[in-house]
This record gives sequence, C-alpha cells and structure tokens, in this order.
Amino acid sequence: MSDSSDGVHGRRLTVLFGASGGIGQATARRLTARGDRVVLVGRDAARLTGLGEELGVPTQVADGCEPDQALACLEAVASQHGPVDGVVNLIGSILLKPAHRTSLAEWDEVVRTNLGSAFAVVRAAATTMRKGGSVVLLSTAAARIGLANHEAIAAAKAGVIGLARSAAASYAGRGIRVNVVAPGLVKTGLSAPIVASEASRKASEGMHPLGRLGEPEDVASAIVWLLGAEQGWVTGQVLGVDGGLGTVRSRG
Repeated sequence: MSDSSDGVHGRRLTVLFGASGGIGQATARRLTARGDRVVLVGRDAARLTGLGEELGVPTQVADGCEPDQALACLEAVASQHGPVDGVVNLIGSILLKPAHRTSLAEWDEVVRTNLGSAFAVVRAAATTMRKGGSVVLLSTAAARIGLANHEAIAAAKAGVIGLARSAAASYAGRGIRVNVVAPGLVKTGLSAPIVASEASRKASEGMHPLGRLGEPEDVASAIVWLLGAEQGWVTGQVLGVDGGLGTVRSRG
C-alpha cells in the first residue's frame, strides 16, 4: 500500500485540522489551487464557514484535541467524500513563560492543545486511512534547541516529534507516512502579541539567521510538499522551516 491513491474524481483528498489559523488558511489555499480536494476542520464554525465558502470546500466542526471527535470527523469525511489521502494537524498554541511561572493549568492546556491534538489526529488517521497516505504534524524549532521561556511549549512540541517518528515506524507497513514541519516564529494571529512592538519584532527577527520572521506560506509550502505522493519515500522526518533558527548560527 502507498499514498498514491488519487481519491474519487481523480483528485487527492486532504483533511486539515485547525484549518482556520494563518498556516491552515495558507495550506488550504495552496492545496485547492493545485486542484486537490480539501475538508476544513476546526472549532470555530463561523471562521470555517467563511474560508470554506471562499475556497468552495466543505467544513466540519470538531475539536481535534478530543480523540473521539477527531476519529468521528475522519470517519464522516471518508463516508461522505471517499478515502482520505492526507491529514494535517495545525492545532497549536504559544506560551512563553519559564517553568516556575507556568501554572499547572497552563501546562496541561499546552500539552493538550499541542501534543494531545497530534496524538488524537494520528490515532484517527491510522484508524481510517486504510489505503495509506500522508500525515503531517507541526512542531517548532524550539523543540530542537534551547530557548529561554519555552519550557512548556518546547516539551509538548518535542513530544510531537517523538510521536511522529514512532507512528512512522508503526504504520510504514500500511503505507502511511508521518512527518513533521518545525517552523520558527511565523507571522500569524498566535504570534502577534510576541512581536507587537517594533523592539520585540526586531529582536525576534534577529534570532533567525535569515533575518526575518516566517510567513504562513513558507510553512504551507513545506506541508503541501510532504503531502504529495511524489514524496512517497519520505517518512519519520522533521523538516525545519525556520529561517535557520534551529540549526544555524550567523556571525551577526
């Protein structure tokens, strides 16, 4: 088995969890622009409906952090639209606090939102993608290097990498590929408070050797690449799309 299925009507079908965020919207637009079928999933019905109407694609309201809801969603999509070829988890959050200032409630929420959603989506995909396919999860450059005040989010996103590599091994025999995109700081609604002032924006840009923050399209391009059947020999990988933050030290 492999993810070479073209789906019904000759077009591949991808389900995007957390589709209404900045990276989710960019990914949906890229996929539809190349002729793929897309189903948008999220908790905010109004935002989903607006994007769905813009792109002419169906939507599903579900909380991807809840395993039962994630599974029911993928089962409904497969029943209504045919076999699913790709699944992407775009659900996430940002918390920048040192460990001693992070409450247990905040810790639980960060883990639930970032790692819990990834597990729920992988579990649902492995249950429903019977003809193989591609699963893409999102981590962060902060999971691979030490950045101050990132304890909770770095731990949760490092867990995503471990989850993806184990799942890639578990489901390789069924033709399910599992990969990760690890961005740096990307200009989205989530990151807006971090770069609200000119000083904080410049400091954040300076942390990235390429000298700028990421655009949602930068990350979407990598996600779409990993989803493609042409990448049928790529699994268990972590693709850094981070302006060099995770691996490069510029001379400054």
